[in-house]
Amino acid sequence: MDGSVSVSDTITINVGGMTCKSCENTVHDAIISIEGVNSVTVSHESSTAIVQSNGTSREIISVAVKESGYTVDGLGLDFNWTDTSVWKQSARNTMWCLIGCSIGDFGTIAAFQFVFTDSGWSTMSIMILAVINGLLTSIALETLILSKQMGLYEGFKVAIGMSFISMVAMESSMNITDYLMTGGAMLTWWAIPIMLFVGFITPWPYNYWRLKKFGRACH
Repeated sequence: MDGSVSVSDTITINVGGMTCKSCENTVHDAIISIEGVNSVTVSHESSTAIVQSNGTSREIISVAVKESGYTVDGLGLDFNWTDTSVWKQSARNTMWCLIGCSIGDFGTIAAFQFVFTDSGWSTMSIMILAVINGLLTSIALETLILSKQMGLYEGFKVAIGMSFISMVAMESSMNITDYLMTGGAMLTWWAIPIMLFVGFITPWPYNYWRLKKFGRACH
Protein backbone atom coordinates (compact mmCIF):
# COMPACT_ATOMS: atom_id res chain seq x y z
CA MET A 1 0.00 0.00 0.00
CA ASP A 2 1.28 3.48 -0.83
CA GLY A 3 2.59 5.22 2.28
CA SER A 4 0.64 8.40 1.50
CA VAL A 5 -2.73 6.67 1.71
CA SER A 6 -4.55 6.68 5.02
CA VAL A 7 -4.86 3.23 6.53
CA SER A 8 -7.29 1.60 8.88
CA ASP A 9 -7.15 -1.42 11.14
CA THR A 10 -3.51 -2.55 11.47
CA ILE A 11 -0.18 -1.18 10.26
CA THR A 12 3.34 -2.36 11.12
CA ILE A 13 6.20 0.11 11.45
CA ASN A 14 9.85 -0.99 11.37
CA VAL A 15 11.46 0.92 14.24
CA GLY A 16 15.25 1.13 14.62
CA GLY A 17 17.31 2.06 17.66
CA MET A 18 15.29 0.33 20.38
CA THR A 19 17.33 -1.68 22.86
CA CYS A 20 15.15 -2.18 25.93
CA LYS A 21 11.72 -1.91 27.56
CA SER A 22 12.29 1.78 28.20
CA CYS A 23 12.70 2.31 24.45
CA GLU A 24 9.48 0.40 23.85
CA ASN A 25 7.63 2.63 26.30
CA THR A 26 8.96 5.78 24.63
CA VAL A 27 7.81 4.66 21.18
CA HIS A 28 4.50 3.42 22.56
CA ASP A 29 3.75 6.74 24.28
CA ALA A 30 4.66 8.69 21.13
CA ILE A 31 2.29 6.68 18.95
CA ILE A 32 -0.62 6.22 21.34
CA SER A 33 -0.89 10.00 21.74
CA ILE A 34 -1.78 10.37 18.05
CA GLU A 35 -5.44 11.07 17.38
CA GLY A 36 -7.14 8.03 15.90
CA VAL A 37 -4.72 5.46 17.28
CA ASN A 38 -6.50 2.80 19.31
CA SER A 39 -3.68 0.53 20.44
CA VAL A 40 0.04 -0.04 19.97
CA THR A 41 2.24 -3.09 20.51
CA VAL A 42 5.95 -2.31 20.47
CA SER A 43 8.84 -4.81 20.57
CA HIS A 44 12.51 -3.91 20.71
CA GLU A 45 13.38 -7.55 19.95
CA SER A 46 11.60 -7.55 16.57
CA SER A 47 12.12 -3.77 16.03
CA THR A 48 8.44 -3.26 15.26
CA ALA A 49 5.45 -1.22 16.31
CA ILE A 50 2.08 -2.71 15.42
CA VAL A 51 -0.55 0.03 15.36
CA GLN A 52 -4.31 -0.28 15.26
CA SER A 53 -6.03 2.94 14.28
CA ASN A 54 -9.02 4.54 12.64
CA GLY A 55 -7.49 5.82 9.42
CA THR A 56 -4.29 7.36 10.85
CA SER A 57 -1.71 7.67 8.06
CA ARG A 58 1.63 5.90 8.09
CA GLU A 59 3.40 9.24 7.67
CA ILE A 60 1.94 10.68 10.87
CA ILE A 61 2.93 7.59 12.83
CA SER A 62 6.41 7.59 11.30
CA VAL A 63 7.00 11.24 12.19
CA ALA A 64 5.96 10.58 15.79
CA VAL A 65 8.42 7.69 16.05
CA LYS A 66 11.26 9.75 14.53
CA GLU A 67 10.54 12.70 16.82
CA SER A 68 10.84 10.35 19.81
CA GLY A 69 14.43 9.65 18.76
CA TYR A 70 14.13 6.43 16.74
CA THR A 71 14.25 5.53 13.05
CA VAL A 72 11.60 4.22 10.67
CA ASP A 73 12.78 1.95 7.86
CA GLY A 74 16.32 3.06 8.68
CA LEU A 75 15.56 6.78 8.39
CA GLY A 76 15.39 9.38 11.14
CA LEU A 77 14.68 13.09 11.20
CA ASP A 78 17.06 15.35 9.30
CA PHE A 79 20.16 15.66 11.46
CA ASN A 80 21.06 18.94 13.15
CA TRP A 81 23.14 20.09 16.11
CA THR A 82 20.50 22.39 17.61
CA ASP A 83 18.20 20.01 19.49
CA THR A 84 18.38 21.18 23.11
CA SER A 85 16.50 18.18 24.47
CA VAL A 86 18.93 15.77 22.79
CA TRP A 87 21.92 17.72 24.13
CA LYS A 88 20.46 17.40 27.63
CA GLN A 89 19.72 13.69 27.28
CA SER A 90 23.12 12.94 25.74
CA ALA A 91 24.76 14.92 28.57
CA ARG A 92 22.94 12.77 31.11
CA ASN A 93 23.98 9.61 29.26
CA THR A 94 27.59 10.82 29.09
CA MET A 95 27.56 11.63 32.80
CA TRP A 96 26.57 8.07 33.72
CA CYS A 97 29.26 6.75 31.41
CA LEU A 98 31.79 9.04 33.08
CA ILE A 99 30.81 7.88 36.57
CA GLY A 100 31.19 4.24 35.58
CA CYS A 101 34.51 4.75 33.82
CA SER A 102 35.95 6.88 36.63
CA ILE A 103 35.28 4.26 39.31
CA GLY A 104 37.52 1.68 37.67
CA ASP A 105 40.03 4.12 36.19
CA PHE A 106 40.66 6.26 39.28
CA GLY A 107 40.40 3.26 41.58
CA THR A 108 43.17 1.47 39.70
CA ILE A 109 45.47 4.51 39.65
CA ALA A 110 44.85 5.16 43.36
CA ALA A 111 45.61 1.54 44.23
CA PHE A 112 49.05 1.71 42.61
CA GLN A 113 49.70 5.26 43.83
CA PHE A 114 48.88 4.68 47.51
CA VAL A 115 48.81 0.91 48.17
CA PHE A 116 50.93 -1.05 45.71
CA THR A 117 53.66 1.56 45.54
CA ASP A 118 56.44 -1.00 44.96
CA SER A 119 54.62 -3.12 42.41
CA GLY A 120 57.26 -2.62 39.73
CA TRP A 121 54.59 -1.89 37.14
CA SER A 122 55.47 0.75 34.56
CA THR A 123 53.40 3.90 34.23
CA MET A 124 52.11 2.75 30.85
CA SER A 125 51.08 -0.66 32.22
CA ILE A 126 49.16 0.96 35.07
CA MET A 127 47.41 3.34 32.65
CA ILE A 128 46.40 0.50 30.32
CA LEU A 129 45.00 -1.46 33.27
CA ALA A 130 43.15 1.67 34.41
CA VAL A 131 41.52 1.99 30.98
CA ILE A 132 40.45 -1.66 30.98
CA ASN A 133 39.04 -1.46 34.50
CA GLY A 134 37.25 1.78 33.61
CA LEU A 135 35.50 0.07 30.71
CA LEU A 136 34.53 -2.88 32.91
CA THR A 137 33.10 -0.75 35.73
CA SER A 138 31.17 1.38 33.23
CA ILE A 139 29.53 -1.75 31.81
CA ALA A 140 28.93 -3.11 35.32
CA LEU A 141 27.25 0.10 36.50
CA GLU A 142 24.99 0.23 33.46
CA THR A 143 24.09 -3.44 33.91
CA LEU A 144 23.11 -2.71 37.51
CA ILE A 145 20.92 0.22 36.45
CA LEU A 146 19.24 -1.66 33.60
CA SER A 147 18.75 -4.84 35.63
CA LYS A 148 16.10 -3.02 37.67
CA GLN A 149 14.10 -2.54 34.46
CA MET A 150 14.69 -5.78 32.55
CA GLY A 151 16.59 -8.27 34.69
CA LEU A 152 20.29 -8.96 35.07
CA TYR A 153 20.87 -10.96 31.86
CA GLU A 154 18.97 -8.60 29.57
CA GLY A 155 20.54 -5.61 31.30
CA PHE A 156 24.02 -7.00 30.65
CA LYS A 157 23.26 -7.63 26.97
CA VAL A 158 22.10 -4.05 26.50
CA ALA A 159 25.02 -2.62 28.51
CA ILE A 160 27.65 -4.57 26.58
CA GLY A 161 26.11 -3.41 23.32
CA MET A 162 26.26 0.29 24.16
CA SER A 163 28.71 2.61 22.52
CA PHE A 164 32.20 1.19 22.96
CA ILE A 165 33.56 4.14 20.96
CA SER A 166 32.21 6.59 23.53
CA MET A 167 33.76 4.74 26.46
CA VAL A 168 37.15 4.31 24.76
CA ALA A 169 37.23 8.01 23.79
CA MET A 170 36.40 8.95 27.36
CA GLU A 171 39.02 6.68 28.91
CA SER A 172 41.71 7.68 26.42
CA SER A 173 41.12 11.41 26.87
CA MET A 174 41.22 11.18 30.67
CA ASN A 175 44.44 9.20 30.72
CA ILE A 176 46.15 11.34 28.08
CA THR A 177 45.25 14.39 30.17
CA ASP A 178 46.66 12.69 33.28
CA TYR A 179 49.87 11.87 31.43
CA LEU A 180 50.32 15.40 30.09
CA MET A 181 49.65 17.01 33.48
CA THR A 182 51.30 14.63 35.96
CA GLY A 183 53.41 12.23 33.95
CA GLY A 184 50.72 9.56 34.13
CA ALA A 185 49.19 7.12 36.64
CA MET A 186 48.91 9.80 39.31
CA LEU A 187 45.90 11.48 40.93
CA THR A 188 46.17 15.02 42.29
CA TRP A 189 43.43 17.31 43.59
CA TRP A 190 43.97 19.77 40.74
CA ALA A 191 44.27 17.21 37.92
CA ILE A 192 41.15 15.17 38.71
CA PRO A 193 38.57 17.91 37.85
CA ILE A 194 40.34 18.59 34.55
CA MET A 195 40.46 14.87 33.73
CA LEU A 196 36.73 14.57 34.44
CA PHE A 197 35.93 17.63 32.33
CA VAL A 198 37.96 16.37 29.37
CA GLY A 199 36.51 12.87 29.80
CA PHE A 200 33.00 14.31 29.65
CA ILE A 201 33.43 16.81 26.82
CA THR A 202 35.31 14.50 24.44
CA PRO A 203 32.55 11.91 23.71
CA TRP A 204 29.58 14.22 24.30
CA PRO A 205 29.20 15.43 20.67
CA TYR A 206 29.48 11.83 19.44
CA ASN A 207 26.82 10.73 21.92
CA TYR A 208 24.55 13.56 20.71
CA TRP A 209 25.06 12.50 17.08
CA ARG A 210 24.36 8.85 17.85
CA LEU A 211 21.24 9.65 19.86
CA LYS A 212 19.90 12.24 17.40
CA LYS A 213 20.55 10.28 14.22
CA PHE A 214 19.96 6.70 15.33
CA GLY A 215 18.08 6.98 18.62
CA ARG A 216 20.88 5.13 20.39
CA ALA A 217 22.36 6.20 23.70
CA CYS A 218 25.74 5.35 25.15
CA HIS A 219 23.96 4.83 28.47
